[in-house]
This record gives sequence, C-alpha cells and structure tokens, in this order.
Amino acid sequence: MAVKDRDRFSTATRLRLLGEQTAARVYRSQTRRQARRSRLTGRAALLALVLCSLVAALAYPIRQYVSQRAEIAELEQQREEARERVERLRDLKARWQDDAYAEQRIRERLHYVMPGETGYIVIDPDAVKQSRTTQGAADRPWYANVWDGIDKADAARR
Repeated sequence: MAVKDRDRFSTATRLRLLGEQTAARVYRSQTRRQARRSRLTGRAALLALVLCSLVAALAYPIRQYVSQRAEIAELEQQREEARERVERLRDLKARWQDDAYAEQRIRERLHYVMPGETGYIVIDPDAVKQSRTTQGAADRPWYANVWDGIDKADAARR
C-alpha cells in the first residue's frame, strides 16, 4: 500500500492528472464555444435574411418616393417660373395701359413722329458695314422683313 500511496503523490502522476484535467476543461470550453458560435451563426443568418427581406420589400417604394419627390420639386420649380412670367406679363400689360408708354413704344418701333416734329434716324457706319456683310434678317427693321416676305410670296406666284 505504501507503493500505491507513493505513486499517487509522485510528481509524474500529479502532472499527468493535471494535464488530463486541463485537457478535459479545454475540450469542454471548446465544445461550449462551438455550441455558442453555431447558435449565433444561426441567429445571424436569420437576422441577415430578415434584413435582406426588408430591404427587398422596401426598395421599390423608396425608389418611387424619391422619384416622386424629385418630380414634385421639378413641378414646384416650373410653377415658380410660371408665376414669375405671369407677374412680368401683368407688369407689361399695366405699362401698355399707360398711354405715354404706348406712345413711346410706337414712336420707337414704327419711327412715328408727331405733327410738326422732324424725324431723324442715326445710322452707325460700323453697323452699316457689318449689315452689308451679314445681311441678316435680325439686323433689319421688322417692316423691311415684312415687305421682303410679301415680295417673295408675290414672285413665287408668277
């Protein structure tokens, strides 16, 4: 019995027992970690699946919402531009209601003069040279373009 007791308390026996106990603890902790990992992996996969489903379900409505907001912004911009144009036209209409403004514009555009006045047209020599080279319809008075159009239409009938 003394040999058994001595063998039980020997360093080699104690180290062997300590190693076996440590190995058993490591094995148990690895098994627990793997069990925990597998549960977390399943949960993570389920969470990922739910998130992907939500993204897929909400992608089309969100895209529609964004496009409709852009369309609304564009329509508001057009409405604002139309409102500004209406205001400009109202101002122009109000100016044309004034006889002095209408007279001024008629005299300027049609080169009208009042009885007893002498009309002058000052021609810029540089503009004359340029108009001879370009001969554009925009450089001439509107009534000259009208008469040219009538002459061309009359010539086409002959």
